[in-house]
Amino acid sequence: MNELDKYKIAYSFDRAASAYEKNAVLQKTVAERLLSRLDLLTVKPKWIADIGSGTGTTSRALAGRYKSARVAQIDLSPLMLLQSRSKSRIFFSRQYYCCADAENIPLAARKIDLVFSSLTYQWCNDTDRAFAEVKRVLRPNGLFLFATLGPDTLRELRTSWAAVDDDTHVNTFFDMHDIGDALVRAGLESVVMDVEIITLNYPDCLSLMRDIKIVGAHNTNQARPKTLTGKRKMQLMIAAYEKFRRGSVLPATYEIVYGHAWAPTSDQNTKQGTVAYVPLESLRKTRDRK
Repeated sequence: MNELDKYKIAYSFDRAASAYEKNAVLQKTVAERLLSRLDLLTVKPKWIADIGSGTGTTSRALAGRYKSARVAQIDLSPLMLLQSRSKSRIFFSRQYYCCADAENIPLAARKIDLVFSSLTYQWCNDTDRAFAEVKRVLRPNGLFLFATLGPDTLRELRTSWAAVDDDTHVNTFFDMHDIGDALVRAGLESVVMDVEIITLNYPDCLSLMRDIKIVGAHNTNQARPKTLTGKRKMQLMIAAYEKFRRGSVLPATYEIVYGHAWAPTSDQNTKQGTVAYVPLESLRKTRDRK
């Protein structure tokens, strides 16, 4: 994994904030599917932390689902949070806003009943630290539900750039098994992981690249090229991508890694465990608060 530039990430999402909601098709799709998984998990949260809340769409959906819950929106981009704040009522709101990194959550320990996160952890350099933070803020028996990107994401674009040079043009992503192992190391229990492949189709490669840029999700690796890509290299990459064409469209693959885990009943009960890699739809999991 190449190290991600957090300042670059925040800046990119700041620039994307005003147009994010009308362009974030993949992000909306994944968030909706992640929210639907709560139907299979019995929780009655009083406090929810939405990590990587963006413009607050999922935070407002969570507040609608859990009528008495308060939601802490946590995002690295201040302008994303401002966009979200503009959509919430001024008085008696159950939404709270915090500009912070998922690897350093500024919340008190053992105060959150549900940590929810859709497509955020691919922007972390240290998943062990990020998941340890989740474990720290969760109450006993609290639920962690998330989705992130797997290594097959944008494989066509990565392969096409590799045919041109050896530079890092596309972000790299953690494998599902590595993510599952990190959850166990963090002390979370009953870990369940599964994967879904979503393919978006574009008329041409430049349309895909514009889509990535407009939602702020472009290359933020420290090892990315520091100069503008030359016209010749861009033409060669586009030609290489054409090998993936299916009729009138070019596919863009996204590997979506879903997971959920529970905080232990008490710290004394924390133990190393195993990870189940099975479809979440086949499970029903209930944890009663002691």
